[in-house]
Amino acid sequence: MDRVLKRKILFYMHAGSGNHGCEAIAVSTMKLLQDRVSIGDKKPLFITNSVPEDKKYRLGELLESGAMELCEERHIAEHKLTHILYYIYRKLTKDGESFYRYRYRDAVRAAGEISGEIAVSIGGDNYCYPEMVKDLVLSHNVFRKKGMKTVLMGCSVEPDTVSDLRDDLNAYDMIIARETITYEGLIAGGVDKSKIKLCPDPAFALPVIETELPELFSRRKVVGFNVSPMVQGKESGSGITMENCRRLISHILRDSDYGVALVPHVVWKNNNDLIPLKQLYSEFTTGEWSDHADRIVLIDDMSCCRLKYIIGKCHLFVGARTHSTIAAYSQCVPTLVIGYSVKSRGIARDLFGRDEDYVIPVQSLREADDLKKGYDYIAERADEIRNKLEEVMPEYINRAGGNVSFLEML
Repeated sequence: MDRVLKRKILFYMHAGSGNHGCEAIAVSTMKLLQDRVSIGDKKPLFITNSVPEDKKYRLGELLESGAMELCEERHIAEHKLTHILYYIYRKLTKDGESFYRYRYRDAVRAAGEISGEIAVSIGGDNYCYPEMVKDLVLSHNVFRKKGMKTVLMGCSVEPDTVSDLRDDLNAYDMIIARETITYEGLIAGGVDKSKIKLCPDPAFALPVIETELPELFSRRKVVGFNVSPMVQGKESGSGITMENCRRLISHILRDSDYGVALVPHVVWKNNNDLIPLKQLYSEFTTGEWSDHADRIVLIDDMSCCRLKYIIGKCHLFVGARTHSTIAAYSQCVPTLVIGYSVKSRGIARDLFGRDEDYVIPVQSLREADDLKKGYDYIAERADEIRNKLEEVMPEYINRAGGNVSFLEML
């Protein structure tokens, strides 16, 4: 390998590997870097919300191998006196960035001389969440004002919000949109087209690690299923998401011989897929469903690469977490997405030419059978969808390498 990494790359806005989508982006980005360039003494630095969390999963193995570095953000809320002093300072000076300079101080020191180096916001889809925008803008300012080149990678942005974000977005040296709806929306919203690249999410290139499958997979075809507290929080009516999940699982168990694997993809304390999944598992292994208890399993928490292996062994997949569905798509598993933002619609549209029938926005769930109807559409056309994915996916995964190639351009 004759290409050597010439600049220090800092990846920030990595929320921690308890969100296996965050982990998948980080791990696949590292894989793409290792495949294309020699790291040399310019080890990438991942600034994380939780080093212990990352060490528990796949990033821990990469850290031990010496391929990368980890540095935890400072958590100002954990230091009462410091928090009070910074709060007073911010009130007096109106310096909103002061909290963020404190947050990243250890990372900037660990990186050494960083002027001219590259800071990559690896949480690009966070612009989909209004409550995260201030955090993104002020974090971006910290690195930009240090003289670093800044990149927004793997981003999804609702087109109708671009005009309000235009000044911040134009301040990046490069923006890598992961789907066409965002790409076109950025241009239409007035972001400098010369800065914008279009490239699939790096997690499409995430490697799998073989792990032991539940015995259910050896006995019958299995439908993988993921639901999250996040989509529940965006539903149109209280309880409609879980009621749709119940109707769908009962339909699979009653009207087919498939099994069901409940797959968690985020296990944070305040946003834990295991909470609704354990509830569903309990309901479908007791009472009137006890005769079907051997046809449903709850998958344990594990690294993103192992979860991807299990998802790839499913016959069909229904998922709410974007990166659980990316794990399915990338292995040509016919997939129905329970969506809530532009990212799920944009990815489906790029793969299939449209998002209708492939994505059900959680906000559109009105009747208890809505999810079942969407599943039936996918199940009835499973072979056709699988063939389509097998046709487009090799090139799509190869294009995901552009996330690193574009960084080399800087």
